[in-house]
Amino acid sequence: MVWFRSALCGLLLGSIAGHHCLAVDSEVHKVLIRDVATVEGVRDNSLIGYGLVVGLKGTGDRQQTFFTVQTLASILARMGVQIPAASVRVNNVAAVFVTASLPPFSRPGMHLDVEVSSSGDARSLEGGLLLLTPLYAADGQVFAAAQGPLVVGGYTAGTASNSKQVNHPTVGRIPGGALVERDSALSLAGLPHLSLLLNEASFSTAEEVASAINREYSSPIATVTDSRRIEIRAQASAADAVSALLARIENLEVEVRRRAKVVVNERTGTVVLGKDVHLGAVSILHGNFSVAVTTGLSVSQPNPLGAGQTQVVPRTKVNAVDAPARSVELDEGASVEQLVTRLQAIGATARDVVSILQAIKAAGALEADLEVI
Repeated sequence: MVWFRSALCGLLLGSIAGHHCLAVDSEVHKVLIRDVATVEGVRDNSLIGYGLVVGLKGTGDRQQTFFTVQTLASILARMGVQIPAASVRVNNVAAVFVTASLPPFSRPGMHLDVEVSSSGDARSLEGGLLLLTPLYAADGQVFAAAQGPLVVGGYTAGTASNSKQVNHPTVGRIPGGALVERDSALSLAGLPHLSLLLNEASFSTAEEVASAINREYSSPIATVTDSRRIEIRAQASAADAVSALLARIENLEVEVRRRAKVVVNERTGTVVLGKDVHLGAVSILHGNFSVAVTTGLSVSQPNPLGAGQTQVVPRTKVNAVDAPARSVELDEGASVEQLVTRLQAIGATARDVVSILQAIKAAGALEADLEVI
């Protein structure tokens, strides 16, 4: 059906062909290159560390969390205090993992925000102070160090039998709590070429980006390697010239044809769809079959003067309900919005819509990518 619709649009035959041509034109969007592509090598890096949060008000790890005791004893030993680990109580201390994101071109002395998450059985990190914690990259090198008071967006109060909890008190944040210690900046000087990586793989978008760059510089300096990569030859070796080149390129405007996609979350029954998603001619029959099993309890009494005992006997009832099938018919080129409206009109639930969309995709009548998360 795709080639047939394209032929109709090319020949402009009739109102139906005009309708499809308008549908195709509506998929074109003008965006800046910086919104659809990134420079290869210019990216964030994840950091992680393990440390201790102190100063808690009896809401820290319990005695059985032995690694908290070992960590505290190790820190005190480095400070010249020798203590037996078995005699330490850690109610005011919690073992935590610290994570941060190292942005590109980070220099020593820059501040980073860090996330602190409890790794033991602490009830809350409210009011805690993170001790100096080194943050490691995937290569094992220390790139930053974190320390400071936590900001927790929740709290817990009361005892185990009668308590109240708001939000998630075992995860906190330290704004600007880490200092970069190692230079991780990428040097742009002397680069023989640059590469742009598209956020979503598309040959048409890659060709559009390369054409826009070549038109801007009136020279074929950009070449499409594949559906994600565009190679750019840097004419100058100076870092400021490369920066000026990238600044000029990222503000160029290109036309992008986004792929039609339907995203389905089967666990929650959520369906997110674009307005450019269309369906082929399809007829849908959908019915509900439910089985309800209920168990009731009754008391069985023995006969008078009998030797029996009173027993509680379960009585199970099975009730099967098979609802009649409900039908929905859609014409060629109908949108998913029309489908959802028709399904809601016959009382279909969100989970029914999810199942029906998967069946339509399997039948080849859904002209979009179906992604189930």
